[in-house]
Amino acid sequence: MGKVAIIGVGQSSFVRSYPGSIRELAFDGFKESMQDAQITTENIDASIICSAPEYDKQRSPAGVFAEYLGLNPHPTFYVESLCSSSSMGLRLAYSLIKSGLHDVIAVIGFQKMSEISSSESQERMGRGADIQWESPFGTMMPAYYAMYARAHMEKYGTTLDDLALIRVKAATYGQLNEKAVYRKPVTFEMFTDPESRLAGPVASPLRVGDCCANADGSSCVIVASEEKAKDLCKKPVWILGLGAATTSVNLPGRDLFTGLTAAQQAADQAYKMAGISPKDIDVAEVHDCFTIAEMMAYENLGFAKPGEGKDLIKSKETYKEGSIPVNVDGGLLSKGHPIGATGGSQIRTIVLQLRDEAGDIQVKNPEIGLVHNIGGVGLYGNVSILGR
Repeated sequence: MGKVAIIGVGQSSFVRSYPGSIRELAFDGFKESMQDAQITTENIDASIICSAPEYDKQRSPAGVFAEYLGLNPHPTFYVESLCSSSSMGLRLAYSLIKSGLHDVIAVIGFQKMSEISSSESQERMGRGADIQWESPFGTMMPAYYAMYARAHMEKYGTTLDDLALIRVKAATYGQLNEKAVYRKPVTFEMFTDPESRLAGPVASPLRVGDCCANADGSSCVIVASEEKAKDLCKKPVWILGLGAATTSVNLPGRDLFTGLTAAQQAADQAYKMAGISPKDIDVAEVHDCFTIAEMMAYENLGFAKPGEGKDLIKSKETYKEGSIPVNVDGGLLSKGHPIGATGGSQIRTIVLQLRDEAGDIQVKNPEIGLVHNIGGVGLYGNVSILGR
């Protein structure tokens, strides 16, 4: 079979509280992607809907969206792998097209986190861990990543100041992203000011400024076969490599000192499939749900040796002008994190970069981009490599 391409991308604005229904929210990202691809629903022969269902009041949203978006009677699929759902959706779309079953597929990610209260949301996040052995003890996302942060600090001497620099970078570019939730500047001094909200504790050592926030949002990626891509699109972006892995759901089954092993294994697969190495990546989007998550991503993806991720951010090598620009759209720390839509948003950013259409955040002449999308506390790892 031929190659597989992305021919259209779209995303809603990420907001704290979307006033409409989930189908209207999904339409926002879908509409932009269809306009971007310059196609109609007649061109689409399947859809994949991606979200974390525990936040959805609507059971089986795939059928609801297929009807509302005018995609019936073509089949629709539902994919869930927590926060990496829409990256897993891209993997499914790639497989369905390579198999010859479909030619053009819409991968739609969404989440309306505001449909439930903050306390309900935290409880559901806790249930992303093992409900028999871990979540009954009250473990939640910040606490899990705080353990990883503590381990990284213990083994490599990483400091709170190193983590603060990651949030400062995120805010630098978040101010330029009109679709981001948080567009205010963040300075390093805010983390040392006891009166600053960003310096307030969440789960030691993580502070408010080290954590991303929930959001409502949608994304859409239009994926096509090589023949359809060349027929429909002037600037297709090709899927060069895909990797996916899982690990122990319980933390006692892991080594916290090695970072997120599922991400490293997924990256190894994606690099091998694409026939490249980490030094060939020109721009990357990584899953920075917490500042320590971005730090670990630098190392798990091979951009830095273990323990040397802090040197990348200190030297600003992960800024737009650096050797490996990372999250120059503000990342989850600025954009917010609508779980099912997050991977699609990351993919959109890399596609725009590779088409030289990223505006103020455009990296100079990128040829190959990478998306690193994590589900849960490193439970699912997805890495996608895209090229011009």
